[in-house]
Amino acid sequence: MAPESSSFSHLDAHGHARMVDVGAKPETARVAKARARVRVSAELAQAIRSQTLAKGDLFAVARLAGIMAAKRTDELIPLCHTLPLDHVDVRLALVMSDGTGDGSNAEIAIESEARCTSRTGVEMEALVAASVAALTVVDMGKAIDKAMTIHSVEVTEKSGGRSGTWRRVDGGARS
Repeated sequence: MAPESSSFSHLDAHGHARMVDVGAKPETARVAKARARVRVSAELAQAIRSQTLAKGDLFAVARLAGIMAAKRTDELIPLCHTLPLDHVDVRLALVMSDGTGDGSNAEIAIESEARCTSRTGVEMEALVAASVAALTVVDMGKAIDKAMTIHSVEVTEKSGGRSGTWRRVDGGARS
C-alpha cells in the first residue's frame, strides 16, 4: 500500500518518484566538486607519461568527455533538473601511489568542479563529469590495460543553497 504522504521530497503522496518542484526556492550560487580514481598498470602509466597511446592524448580526451557529460546530466539522471552551468572543470593527474615511481601502483586522479546560479545543487553534474572522465580513461587505455579499476567516485565538497557548505574530510567522514 502506498503511503499517503512522504517527507522524502522525490516521492509524491502515493510513493511515486517525481521531480521536485524547486520554483519557490531562491537562486543562489552553487558549487560542487567531485573526484574519481582509476587504477592503471605500470605499462599504461608509462604510455600516458610518454603520450604514446594509439587513441591520442588520454588526459585531453577524458577532460573534454567529462565537461561534455556534465552538460548533459539531466539527460542521464531521470530526476535531475536542467541547470544553466556557468563553469565545469575536469583535471586529471597520474599519481604513483607507492612512492617508487615505477608505476606499479599507478592511478589516474580525476577532480571535477561544476558551478551555476540556480535553485538546486550541482553535485550530480560534478559526479557525472568525474565518472565519464574515468570511463573515458578506461576506453582510451583498454588496449594496454584490460584490468583497470574505477575504485571511487565521490562528492568532495558542495556549497550554496539552504544547507550551506559541506566538505568531505579524510577517511570519508563528513563535516
